[in-house]
Amino acid sequence: MYLHKDLDDPRRQWLIRALALSAWSSASPHAWAQSFLGSRPGPLPPGQSIYRLSGEVLVNDKPAAQNTTIKPGDTVQTGRNSELIFAVGTQAMIVRSESRLTLEAQTGSGDNAVGGFITAGLRLLTGKLLSVSRNSPMKVTTATATIGIRGTGFYVESDPERSYFCTCYGATEVQATDDPQSKESVTARHHDRPLYIVKDGGTGNNIRSAPFLNHTDQELALIEAIVGRTTPFVFTKDAYSGPRRSY
Repeated sequence: MYLHKDLDDPRRQWLIRALALSAWSSASPHAWAQSFLGSRPGPLPPGQSIYRLSGEVLVNDKPAAQNTTIKPGDTVQTGRNSELIFAVGTQAMIVRSESRLTLEAQTGSGDNAVGGFITAGLRLLTGKLLSVSRNSPMKVTTATATIGIRGTGFYVESDPERSYFCTCYGATEVQATDDPQSKESVTARHHDRPLYIVKDGGTGNNIRSAPFLNHTDQELALIEAIVGRTTPFVFTKDAYSGPRRSY
């Protein structure tokens, strides 16, 4: 599951090629060419949740359309070779194929307020998710990990036996769900400490170093753009179109 198989998805290949070619088309590090994406990505209009969807996408078990609203408390699900790019408040996400994500809600107010609710947590028991937020503390739950998010960029993959987690930038607290002694604080500027969180490593040994997998800086730039922000790092001219960082 943790090989680069997602890069073979034709829809994702198209997206990454478009981002790679367009993101560097001017002197601005976050400029975008209109020839591939139609227009320069920017903040979604008020009331619009979905930036792009492809394939089979369900929201609360009903087929989603471009005008579907997504809010805290909802569950989104993607089928094979499907993808959803969306935002809730100031948080933006890419949900990969064959994923099921629940946006856990709590009553309150704040930057992520939607209809009187804020996103208190994200539950991803299966699938893959790239997400960005700022100043929005929450909990991310996978099949094997519980992760405290302080407002950051992160990428996570979850299956029953192992989770992969990359703090793309920002600070996180990572803990194995069934082993409180396996925990680690991560502060990253640019994918500095990817981790596996496993179930069978033994007490205190269920968190391990991992390589950089299955997400790109271009994708982070896109989802930051749809909530009106840029990434905290600066792109270089020799931008890459796929993961190549080693540790």
